[in-house]
Amino acid sequence: MNIPEILTKRAEKLEAYYKEHYEALAPLAAQCFLNTMETTVKQLEDGSYFVITGDIPAMWLRDSAAQVRPYVKYAREDAQLQDILEGVIARQARMVCIDPYANAFNESANGATGGYLDETALNDHVWERKYEVDSLCAPLYLGHVYWKTTGIDRIFTDQYKDMIRAILETFTVEQDHRNSPYFFRRRECVKTDTLPHQGKGRPVNVTGMTWSGFRPSDDCCVFGYLIPSNMMAVKALDYAEEICRECYQDEELAGQCRALSEEIRDGIETYGVVRHPRYGAMYAYETDGFGNHVLMDDANSPSLLAMPYLGYCGRDDELYRNTRSFILSQDNPFYYEGSLAKGVGSPHTPEGFVWHIGIVMQALTSDSREEILACLDMLSKTHAGTNYMHESFQPSAPEQFTRPWFAWANTLFAELLDRLMEESFFE
Repeated sequence: MNIPEILTKRAEKLEAYYKEHYEALAPLAAQCFLNTMETTVKQLEDGSYFVITGDIPAMWLRDSAAQVRPYVKYAREDAQLQDILEGVIARQARMVCIDPYANAFNESANGATGGYLDETALNDHVWERKYEVDSLCAPLYLGHVYWKTTGIDRIFTDQYKDMIRAILETFTVEQDHRNSPYFFRRRECVKTDTLPHQGKGRPVNVTGMTWSGFRPSDDCCVFGYLIPSNMMAVKALDYAEEICRECYQDEELAGQCRALSEEIRDGIETYGVVRHPRYGAMYAYETDGFGNHVLMDDANSPSLLAMPYLGYCGRDDELYRNTRSFILSQDNPFYYEGSLAKGVGSPHTPEGFVWHIGIVMQALTSDSREEILACLDMLSKTHAGTNYMHESFQPSAPEQFTRPWFAWANTLFAELLDRLMEESFFE
């Protein structure tokens, strides 16, 4: 991949800054910043761009948006970078229109599935068809931030508008999952890779929220209303409303986005808030709307920890602060501590393993200098000499890690370093 010069220069500036201010991070800065562009982006014959996650040769809607998002702020004056980002946005719109229930897609209609034995509505374009609410939110986040940052609205094509309609329709249908055509069963797999109840998931009440079969980790939900993904849906629909009103001049579609956003937000605040004996009022991770809740957080974003990063609330929001205190404590069943690091892990990876994405997100959502420095210290000591971030690692023995090539973790880490440099954090 021919890297846009503006990104190469920024990488060099990052490396120089950290050589001066935090030498242990300097070897990671440039290569993590460029990792997505150097190793995962490919231009296709139709002019669009295909973005793999790293060690899996498929394009996840969520991951691809997150991987390229930190580059957006450099695109205003760089035509080559505009071409790449607009190609990714166009590719995402096309993929959602092919199948809004799919989370990952193939480069072509080659029928590749990674060898899974899945029972669902199969499509040769689809690598995996685990329905995840955040997969539909990610393209709206990326398109909106690109437009607002660059002022370029040519990305809002007829197909992009068709994508918005498909997302609206899917979210609306899944407000009452009993009416849904979606089912997913996987044979010969771990329990978290398939949905119970004949592939439909456990029963849920109608709450205003929209149902999700799977978490951002690609593990199945215990209860179908995944609160952080619904929070992301609220903001994604807000962005879609603005796009429909200002770029398409479609007041009707904009109004539908607004109404659905308000319904989902009301459902979150009505059914997704619990009272914890130690932390007070806080958000649950999942609920079924019948009074059952899962109290935890997963390092994959969207997470409860990421709420301010995703724009749902501010860092000072009382419910968020209470929830954050829970997340970063032993009361969160997926919070782990070791001699070199502590932070949020996931049931998707080995017990006791902490995620680099979780530590980075903790720093990105913190207003405490001391906490941010502690996160940087952990990140500098747990890359196992590779100078790259990983999916998860053993916090007392970071040479034990999963996924040596995980571009999203590298890009998010680089976004943190870039932000701290912009803020003159060390000066």
